Amino acid sequence: QVQLVESGGGLVQAGDSLRLPCAASGRSFSSFVMGWFRQGPGKEREFVAAIKWSGITTYYYYADSVKGRFTISRDNAKNTVYLQMNSLKLEDTAVYYCAAQGSSYSGSVYYPANYAYWGQGTQVTVSS
Repeated sequence: QVQLVESGGGLVQAGDSLRLPCAASGRSFSSFVMGWFRQGPGKEREFVAAIKWSGITTYYYYADSVKGRFTISRDNAKNTVYLQMNSLKLEDTAVYYCAAQGSSYSGSVYYPANYAYWGQGTQVTVSS
């Protein structure tokens, strides 16, 4: 019964910032890896960022194209993962998807096929 809902998308200008929340719900939710992917028109879905937690240790992963500009974080009390996007560029325009891996087996965070649950997507459009 895992459900992911992302929001916060919209139309912004180059150089602006935007924060996308992804709220996870369901009593069966037990994922320890969550990520963000994006997909532009006519393009493959690509990895953006991921967060992995095990005990008190947390790992962060970023695509080279967003490293230094985007930050992924989590709020366990709210079961929410955030994607903070700064210094947005025109090439960041895409539909952004939140995803979560299953708890039984975790594959590489970089590939969409390793994620069991997906949100509906939220549109981010960056204009000049």
